[in-house]
Amino acid sequence: MGSAYTPGLTVSADHIVHKVRRLPLKGQVLVATGDKVDPDTIVARTELPGALQAIKAAEKMGVEAKDVPSLLQVKVGDAVAKGDKVAESKGIFGLMKTSVLSDYDGTIESLSEATGTLLIREAPTPVEISAYMRGKVIDIVPEEGAIIETRGAIIQGIFGVGGEHLGEIRIATDSPEETLDTKHIKDDDVGKVLVGGSGVTLDAIKKAAELGVVGIVTGAVRDVDLTKYLGYDIGVAITGQENIPLTIIATEGFGTLTMAQRTFELFKSLEGKQASVNGATQIRAGVIRPEVIVPNDNAVGDAPKETGGGLLEHGTSIRVIREPYFGCIGSVTDLPAELQTVESGTEVRVLKAKLQDGRDVTVPRANVEIIAGQ
Repeated sequence: MGSAYTPGLTVSADHIVHKVRRLPLKGQVLVATGDKVDPDTIVARTELPGALQAIKAAEKMGVEAKDVPSLLQVKVGDAVAKGDKVAESKGIFGLMKTSVLSDYDGTIESLSEATGTLLIREAPTPVEISAYMRGKVIDIVPEEGAIIETRGAIIQGIFGVGGEHLGEIRIATDSPEETLDTKHIKDDDVGKVLVGGSGVTLDAIKKAAELGVVGIVTGAVRDVDLTKYLGYDIGVAITGQENIPLTIIATEGFGTLTMAQRTFELFKSLEGKQASVNGATQIRAGVIRPEVIVPNDNAVGDAPKETGGGLLEHGTSIRVIREPYFGCIGSVTDLPAELQTVESGTEVRVLKAKLQDGRDVTVPRANVEIIAGQ
């Protein structure tokens, strides 16, 4: 029996987590190394250039492009508001003048002498990046952001949708086998992260969103329910940018799957604590996992650092991340040394595993991840 190294899925009560918080383009970093930060602390700020809008001044005045510069009422760099006069024709004997008004708020950026078109740059859009989780700044990325470190619990899921939120954890179901339904949602769940069991109904998702729940974490979610809620089919390349008011995370897979007992018990121990949740998921290169992070300010001793994988050997708990066993959990029973040919005709290294439902399967090693944690 051999061994191998493969990506891991972390479920841990005590972990050191690092998060790189980076702007989409260069800007100003507002924190320093060693600073303590809260989830809503702004660590960096920048501005996205405003949209460039065109006013066809020559066409509006009925003149040639070469005549426009002498008819302008503004100059490059001037600020204008919607409705301001930016150009005016000479008219006939000073009469019947044609005025050109700005359709936009912004700044005069340039005039095309070839076309007589005036370009106005709208106001920039401010962009701020928060720390996302409570912790400490351990490094600065000059003009871009910072690296935040925290110690505490982390539970990674297999799939999620929705962006970053902060909320108090509440265990909504009595057991990891129970499905989260509307009856489990309370009127005072505003701003909370609800933890269910084997799944969540579409009606429960809708009610939670309307009430102001910021997160739902269950063992699984039905893809048909996600499609109905989002209004479109969702791919598995990357998620997290959906325009929805809450984050939904599945810890086990799709359909109806009991949440792992260890995961459910860990959530129970965290009930009432503030959690940072993010549904962003990327299955392929540069794997990103949906996550729930709960800092622990009272932790003592050494904690294991964040890792991306572990040793794959007999008995290792794994999760399959490709069809036809996507989301299934099992344990390794054998790691054949010889290459085997898969359906695509490619020769790959495989492993044999026994799934939780009793099936013995053979899958490519690249199609699994370790369920890691303490």
